[in-house]
Amino acid sequence: MNTQLRADADAILTASIQAVLPDQAVARALQTFVPGSGRTLLVAVGKAAWQMAHAALAVLGRVDDGIVITKYGHLRGELPGLRCREAGHPVPDAQSFAATEEALTLVRGLTEQDTVVFLLSGGGSALLEKPLLPAEELQDITRQLLACGADIVQMNTVRKRLSAVKGGRFGLACAPAKVFAVVLSDILGDPPAMIASGPVSPDPSTCTEARAIAAQYGLRLSPTARALLDQETPKALDNVTLQITGSVRTLCAAAASQCQALGYEPVLLTDRLCCQAREAGSFLASILHSHAGQGRKLAFVAGGETVVRLTGTGLGGRNQELALAAAPELDGLPGVALFSVGSDGTDGPTDAAGGYVDGETMQALRAAGLEVPTVLAQNDAYHALQAVGGLVITGPTGTNVNDVAVGLVQG
Repeated sequence: MNTQLRADADAILTASIQAVLPDQAVARALQTFVPGSGRTLLVAVGKAAWQMAHAALAVLGRVDDGIVITKYGHLRGELPGLRCREAGHPVPDAQSFAATEEALTLVRGLTEQDTVVFLLSGGGSALLEKPLLPAEELQDITRQLLACGADIVQMNTVRKRLSAVKGGRFGLACAPAKVFAVVLSDILGDPPAMIASGPVSPDPSTCTEARAIAAQYGLRLSPTARALLDQETPKALDNVTLQITGSVRTLCAAAASQCQALGYEPVLLTDRLCCQAREAGSFLASILHSHAGQGRKLAFVAGGETVVRLTGTGLGGRNQELALAAAPELDGLPGVALFSVGSDGTDGPTDAAGGYVDGETMQALRAAGLEVPTVLAQNDAYHALQAVGGLVITGPTGTNVNDVAVGLVQG
């Protein structure tokens, strides 16, 4: 492993994550918040829920009641006046359903004088859930969508119609109270109705689109589920004010800035990367190959969210798969490296944020008896990268604004 490139990669990642922590963004958004004459409640949902709630309390001082719902391992302690709950992600579980019932009970029976401060970040689709069909079937449909390679917009278009809280329905449940929503975006283009399935946003997607997605991927649906796809979601919410704060653009800009500080000439390729993870890895590696050995110190930055089509039973995530897929193209090239990470610090059902490879990775994989095509077919990038020191582990970061991949050429 090229120790200098790995050190540069770690420095770029650290600076990038620091730039997209939600503290300042939440504080800025709440500058325009005016509480009603009644109670003020706080509901925070998503992978960044604890950090967002912590920042909100610093501005608000106190709230009358509230709840934080986040992914297992993402709580950082108790918060005064708030109940903190952990639940399943990316597939909702019994804790998701129980925490959602608590949130719905909290906002039930409010008046026009009451206000709900609603803090939302990515991951909320699984964490805030009250299914309109048996929980086991909802979990099965979620797994089908994850396995078939559907993108997040397609997944949410289907899931909204199977839920009592998605697609604006949680906002409706808060009425007639006012909802002041602050949203940390993890969706390309920042569409509020798609971030965490838009629990407080009017839903522009249609039943026709949901049925088309189900047909495209051959989803196994019960008659109840098919009937729910034909029930329309709320198209207007007069009681909600919403601000989007933070996005993958900020993440990419911060990565590029730190690359420049380290002496690299940064090139932003895209902040809308959306394709198969292994294809993205191969493509980014080919860019590095084209520029290697030309005497220029370059950094290529790509942000977005790739997808993985499950063909095996291994362990990994989209960022680990992207990095591993780049390794063959970089084989033997001196002074080149590529890393890809999820800004939330978790990639798939693993403790890794992503993966790192360089020109020496393939030699290490061969020495370990590992073949990249076989590993990718098994979706087992985690164990392969673990064997060669290629995992990037940060722990939960407190934010969630998509992924970033950076390719480095030392020059």
